[in-house]
Amino acid sequence: MRPGQAGRSSQTLAAAMTRAASRQTDTIIRFLVDRDRVAGAYRAYAYFRWVDDRIDQGDGERPARLAFINRQRALLEGCYRGERPAGLTAEERLLVELVESDQEKNSGLQAYIGNMMKVMEFDARRRGRLISEAELVAYSRWLATAVTEALHYFIGHDGVTPQGETRYLAVTAAHITHMLRDTLEDVAAGYFNVPREFLESYGISPDDVDSAAYRAWVESRVRQARAYFKTGKEYLAQVESLRCRLAGYSYVARFERVLDGIEKGGYRLCLTR
Repeated sequence: MRPGQAGRSSQTLAAAMTRAASRQTDTIIRFLVDRDRVAGAYRAYAYFRWVDDRIDQGDGERPARLAFINRQRALLEGCYRGERPAGLTAEERLLVELVESDQEKNSGLQAYIGNMMKVMEFDARRRGRLISEAELVAYSRWLATAVTEALHYFIGHDGVTPQGETRYLAVTAAHITHMLRDTLEDVAAGYFNVPREFLESYGISPDDVDSAAYRAWVESRVRQARAYFKTGKEYLAQVESLRCRLAGYSYVARFERVLDGIEKGGYRLCLTR
């Protein structure tokens, strides 16, 4: 294989995987990502899309899920030690090449990879059990940190971006909305996105989505997401890169439409599918 051929092959794979999974993400990468970071953006999305799909795949047994995610964690840690083990899948090579491209100390890319791996590990371990309020908050924080830092790393990375807690609110709101939207599908797969404490206090189960108590909880989550989106858009307005702002506003608008549907359905999630 000629020098550079493997890199082109993995980039082609990553782009194809991204297009198959999310046309919106593919469009953002093609038109808004910094030209010198397009390949990395495709690899970043495609690798974790593959990991997520593997974790969710069918009725996989817990030991198999944990063995898979433990392998990915070990691979990630080895990559940052400069190791490149043999016997990797084509998808795992995306991670290796992504880490090898990370030349900045404490970069946004490193924050993305590390926090997304935490999200994947949590999903692999939580399937089939209730989660606490504290776990839910941490879960959203990992996801919000990962996506926000990836946004700023790949789009307008040399531009000024404000720091502080408001930096992560738009993506936190999107994650809240995403979990509401996917409630029925997630419950069927054994993922419960409502806190254990809430279910216990009202004596309901995770699939009692049409109960008055559950609808009230959904309404409270919608209000929280709306407030976070409002503050998040104020944050985006301060971001220097126009391309980054456009990507952020597009991301927010997509999930605000989901909230519109939930509200119109009277907070009955079964009516939003």
